[in-house]
Amino acid sequence: MTIQLSSVNIRRVGAASGRAGSLVRRHERLIARLLLMPSLISSTIFVYGFIAFTLVLSFTDSKLLPTFNFVGWDSYAKLWGLNNWHVALQNLLVFGSLYVGICVALGLLIAILIDQNIKGENIFRPIFLYPMALSFIVTGTAWRWFLNPGLGLERSMHNLGWTDFKFDWIVDSHMAIYTVVIAGVWQSTGFCMAMFLAGLRSVDREIVKAAAVDGARGITLYRRIIVPMLRSTFLSVFVIQTHLTIKSYDLVVSLTGGGPGNSTDLPATFMYDYTFTRNQMGVGSASSIVMLLAVAAVIVPYLWAELRDRREKGDAK
Repeated sequence: MTIQLSSVNIRRVGAASGRAGSLVRRHERLIARLLLMPSLISSTIFVYGFIAFTLVLSFTDSKLLPTFNFVGWDSYAKLWGLNNWHVALQNLLVFGSLYVGICVALGLLIAILIDQNIKGENIFRPIFLYPMALSFIVTGTAWRWFLNPGLGLERSMHNLGWTDFKFDWIVDSHMAIYTVVIAGVWQSTGFCMAMFLAGLRSVDREIVKAAAVDGARGITLYRRIIVPMLRSTFLSVFVIQTHLTIKSYDLVVSLTGGGPGNSTDLPATFMYDYTFTRNQMGVGSASSIVMLLAVAAVIVPYLWAELRDRREKGDAK
């Protein structure tokens, strides 16, 4: 009888503790939701709400101030009929291909060199990462001074006796876009290096040792074994850098101001110019929606691939 009562008491205590644990978990979830609610509301209003508002404005003939006189696709037709927009897209193609390509190549090369267990690694990593700590405004301003023919590199070389030295890309309408590439690469290469270095450090060393036993050495080891294993890192770097390329604004404004003329205009500077300077808010809104779609075209497939990989790993387990 005593044993039966004890077992009943144990079950009762267990049920009571289970209910108490469930109540605690519900309270924890409630507190977490309450803490996240302000951020969720703010994001909904100030991010997605304004995206929706911009989408509405892109179908109106808004000028200086928003109006709700809907004109259908007229703003988009005007946008694609503007020569300045086509120049901005051409500049984006040049800037984006060089900026992303060089950042990825240099970042991977530096990461491989640092991964060789060199002395002073803790010094080199912060040096390469330091530019990323600066804002694009600071980077653009510094490079504008450095590339100014009358103040920076060219003037310094002339003072050293190299009077024939000439580097005036920043004032050359045909070469100015490449100065934006130089400044962007200088700032973002360190970030790519950090991403690739983290990827290299996560590679299974047993696979590397096995490849080395089979005769893979040096460049062949990286080209055939290690680099192919960094597929997810490459994808992450590409998505982030492409996103930065499409939304580049402050670097261009602080470095060249979109000039000479409109030779360094990008879609982001075009959008600001037509919205707030030329008072064509409908056209500016249309250009921002096109930029949003371009960013989504890069990010959505990336997110889909990540979710698919996670599902496959979960199924494998």
